[in-house]
Amino acid sequence: MTEMPESHPLGLNTSRIITFSDGVFAIVITLLVIDLKVPQIIAGDISAQLPGRLFDLWPKLLSYTLSFVIIGVYWVAHHHVFHYIVRVDRISLWLNIFFLMSVAFVPFPTALLGEYSNNRLAVIIYGVNVMATRLLLLALWLYSIYRHRLINPEMQPATLNRVTWLILIPVGIYLFAIGLSFLSTRISLALYFLVPLVFSVIPSRLNRGASL
Repeated sequence: MTEMPESHPLGLNTSRIITFSDGVFAIVITLLVIDLKVPQIIAGDISAQLPGRLFDLWPKLLSYTLSFVIIGVYWVAHHHVFHYIVRVDRISLWLNIFFLMSVAFVPFPTALLGEYSNNRLAVIIYGVNVMATRLLLLALWLYSIYRHRLINPEMQPATLNRVTWLILIPVGIYLFAIGLSFLSTRISLALYFLVPLVFSVIPSRLNRGASL
């Protein structure tokens, strides 16, 4: 009688989770553009009306740009996290699914923000979504590095701490921005834009070599 092969004690490889995650990111980042619709001008001088109708789309264009860049930042962060994670288990698979669930929700608050960009509730819902997404990525990372559970055992604590802080710092910025929305929604939006700018464009000693 042939014995069933035992599960690898070190866990499963990461190929399928990375492929699945990339597919979700690709779909979500494409869905963002659906809210941008060509203005319909039924009657009158199209040449005279079209510029104004296009200008009216700027809140939606702004929210589209913000979300596109933020999702891009999350994809880069996810990519770097799985550069260090070398295997997965059932719990990490589910943590990744919950992270992707939050990513997939982004188009809704994006559309809400595009329609009601000056509304505090819309700004807060957007901030809570992007903050929750970051926290779920942090949960996945902390679970993976606990006692070097799913990472290379030779990784240095300094590297682990650096990656942890790179994931965690934007959470504080988003939380601060949500609080500021009670004073000024424009400042909150500016802070939302600041996160991808700081962590993806402006180099620093903190994120050198491991931008998240």
